[in-house]
Amino acid sequence: ELFGRTKVVIGVVHLAPLPGAPRYDGEAVDAIYQRGLDDARSYLDGGCDGVIVENHGDIPFAKPDDIGPETAAYMAVVSDRIRRELGKPVGINVLANAAIPALAIASAAGAGFIRVNQWANAYVANEGFVEGESGRAARYRARLRANGIRIFADAHVKHGAHAIVADRPVEELVKDLVFFDADAIIATGQRTGHAADLSYISMIKEAAGLPTLVGSGVTPDNANDILGVVDGVIIASALKHDGVWWNQVDPAR
Repeated sequence: ELFGRTKVVIGVVHLAPLPGAPRYDGEAVDAIYQRGLDDARSYLDGGCDGVIVENHGDIPFAKPDDIGPETAAYMAVVSDRIRRELGKPVGINVLANAAIPALAIASAAGAGFIRVNQWANAYVANEGFVEGESGRAARYRARLRANGIRIFADAHVKHGAHAIVADRPVEELVKDLVFFDADAIIATGQRTGHAADLSYISMIKEAAGLPTLVGSGVTPDNANDILGVVDGVIIASALKHDGVWWNQVDPAR
């Protein structure tokens, strides 16, 4: 519904480090915006149906309550520019697991969805113990009168340990996401660029009963096979120069 088609390809705009982040080196903000816009344009010119704007340069990532308002401000500006200039659906992912700032950005920038790595339950991530944001975020979305912003929720998200919920099958964790009003489910491998097994992906889609996407390890070589199982893919590293996530998008790829 959001993209106007049944199979979608979404590119990820990995923003350079933003002011306030440890790796920010004083680069002009307009240059950061332009790089993000250039990457978004390359994705869409190459056939992607939309993009996710993500503060992936803000390493090491902070927990949601430690993310400053400056991050939301800069991300809202670049996301709005991308949406206005390119006219395709835009999503927001604020790392790490910052659903409330993501909703604020999406509301300000006219974005159609947010990605949330831990919508329900909890896990141990690089940032430490991370709890599901659904209860707080759903209420915040309602206060903004922004219920049209969809929630794309990761299942058994990458870059973390799930020992705290290891007594529950992944299928049950997926059903928790559905119960807590996720609109789409994202399956991933163990880390950025790591492909998930097709049988695992199929299991998540069957358990969800919702539109399901694969959010890591997608390449031009495996995209058709994956899209034969799920409704969409989220791609980044495979389309960057040298296949490295922090490089810009390579239009030739």
